[in-house]
Amino acid sequence: MESGIPLLGAKFPKMEVTTTHGTMKLPKDMEGKWFLLFSHPADFTPVCTTEFVAFQKRFNDFKELGCELIGLSIDQVFSHIKWVEWIKDNLGEEIQFPIIADDMGQVAAKLGMVHPGKGTNTVRAVFIVDPEGILRIMFYYPQELGRNIDELLRAVKGMQTSDANGVAIPAGWPNNELIGDSVIIPPAKDVTVAKERTGTTDCFDWWFCHKKL
Repeated sequence: MESGIPLLGAKFPKMEVTTTHGTMKLPKDMEGKWFLLFSHPADFTPVCTTEFVAFQKRFNDFKELGCELIGLSIDQVFSHIKWVEWIKDNLGEEIQFPIIADDMGQVAAKLGMVHPGKGTNTVRAVFIVDPEGILRIMFYYPQELGRNIDELLRAVKGMQTSDANGVAIPAGWPNNELIGDSVIIPPAKDVTVAKERTGTTDCFDWWFCHKKL
């Protein structure tokens, strides 16, 4: 079985998966859209439940960015269906995104989601993929730490902003301690531009300039 962690900037591996919404082909079925695929250790576990509720509460925020959500764990599809029913009946949240039933662990192996030092369940992996099927961001969290879904939403917004404007995104954007909601423009590539930027109000130095969008 092919295994390993994929690389940023590479094509997302082709796969056909069984989900709570039927069979899907990735990344083909998401062509033209951003998507965020995330794994959780197991259904009917407390931390995973809090994450699914948090993802669902931000479902429309991701939709507004043209970003689809897809969950995954090494559970059978009937377990996913029953768990989703439990969440709706007991917590009042209807999970609207598909969940991959990777009961044979093939997808988890292909994406490096199982880390032997952390047991046989999937860790909390996150893959953000762009409309061209290119893997843009990866996060890996241990089973004992739930994810900050607002940070994942910020990551999608940041990458889209970077792509659309040819800029870099500072730490904590859009609330950076130095430049607020500004973005960072590419460094000067020649001496002339470097001199033009020196001493301007939107530059700390010729290599560190920013602007409002």
